[in-house]
Amino acid sequence: MQNNLFLRSIRLSDELPKGSYLNQVAAIRHLKRMGELNFQKPVTFLIGENGVGKSTLIEGIAVAMGFNPEGGSINFSFSTEDSHSELHRFLTVSKGTKRRKDGYFLRAESYYNVASNIDQMDREPGLGARLIDSYGGKSLHHQSPGESFLSLIEHRFGGNGIYILDEPEAALSPMRMMELICHIHDLVEKDSQFIISTHSPILMAYPDAEVLQISEKGIESVSYEDTEHFRLTRQFLNAPEKMLQYLLKK
Repeated sequence: MQNNLFLRSIRLSDELPKGSYLNQVAAIRHLKRMGELNFQKPVTFLIGENGVGKSTLIEGIAVAMGFNPEGGSINFSFSTEDSHSELHRFLTVSKGTKRRKDGYFLRAESYYNVASNIDQMDREPGLGARLIDSYGGKSLHHQSPGESFLSLIEHRFGGNGIYILDEPEAALSPMRMMELICHIHDLVEKDSQFIISTHSPILMAYPDAEVLQISEKGIESVSYEDTEHFRLTRQFLNAPEKMLQYLLKK
């Protein structure tokens, strides 16, 4: 399966500067120690506590693959603030042999900027067909965040591509997350690859996905049932009163 993936592996190609904060990020330290991180499945989830470097790593991968740091397709080049790290400069990505026809990088924190850039480009004369028509024909700003995100997935993602998503659950209800799972599956059936940073136990339940858990101890592949997200959510739903008594105990 690995040979059929658009992104097969990543590694640090050069030594990070000694003064770089990236040396203190758990995900980057572990990548340096491992030498190479391989992607084995069409869907890979990066999980872990806040601060371990999931978003830093996924952003670095996206930029190294040619995507705009703030999100969008390969053709997006806008910039509202250069807040991304320099990690992509030190990453080498190993790509598969087949050529992708599509791709997209979505990050929850800058999705508003992507929507604004689409509207702005459509207001400029002489650029041909409206860009928003590829997103369902309705401005993403004129929909709720959850609706606009699913509209993006449904209308813009065409398949046979790589899709890098940073915490896509941020704007989605549980029902919408289940819809997202369906869209992901449809796109996987169309020879697509997903790399997703998430905290959602609903999303990471996608069958046959690889779950890479990042912690201070390392980066390891774990089963869905062994994730803290699954175990804590199950414990809470099985006995919410008992869990709340424990949490709110004075």
